[in-house]
Amino acid sequence: MNVKEIKEMVVLMNENNLLELEVEKDGMRIKLKKNTAQAPEAQGAPIFIERERALAPVLESKAQEAASSKIASNRIEVKSPMVGTFYRAPSPEAPPFAQVNQDIEPGQVVCIIEAMKLMNEIKSEVRGKVLEILVDNTEPVEFGQALFLIETR
Repeated sequence: MNVKEIKEMVVLMNENNLLELEVEKDGMRIKLKKNTAQAPEAQGAPIFIERERALAPVLESKAQEAASSKIASNRIEVKSPMVGTFYRAPSPEAPPFAQVNQDIEPGQVVCIIEAMKLMNEIKSEVRGKVLEILVDNTEPVEFGQALFLIETR
C-alpha cells in the first residue's frame, strides 16, 4: 500500500464523515481513525494510522522494502514506519542509540519515534555501519521518511 492509496482513504473518510476505516491488502492491514475528541464532521480532524501485519508477510515485505530502498548495492535507508517525533536517545542525558560510523547489528535499537505519547523503538533490520543520520533530534517525521543511511555488510 502506498501513500497515494492512504491519502485516497483519508479523502473517502472525510467525504463520508467516517470516524474509522480499516483496510487489508497484500498482507498489510491499515487502520485509519479520526481523533474523536473533535466533532466527527470536522474536516480537519487528525487521522491516526496503525499498521499491523501477519508474521509471514512481514518477512516477505521486509525483504521487498530493503530491495526497493537500496541506494547503492550495499546501502539502504532506514525509513520511519509511522508519523511522529524522532529521538536519537532514550532521554536527553543518555547517549544516542546510533552514531555516524558506528557498527550496528540486526535488532539493535537505532532511534525512538514518539507517536501519540507512545515511545516506539525502531530497530535495525540489517548488519552494517551508519553512514548518515538524516533527521535531527526531536524533529517531526512522516511515514516512509528516510531516517538513516546504512552501509550493509
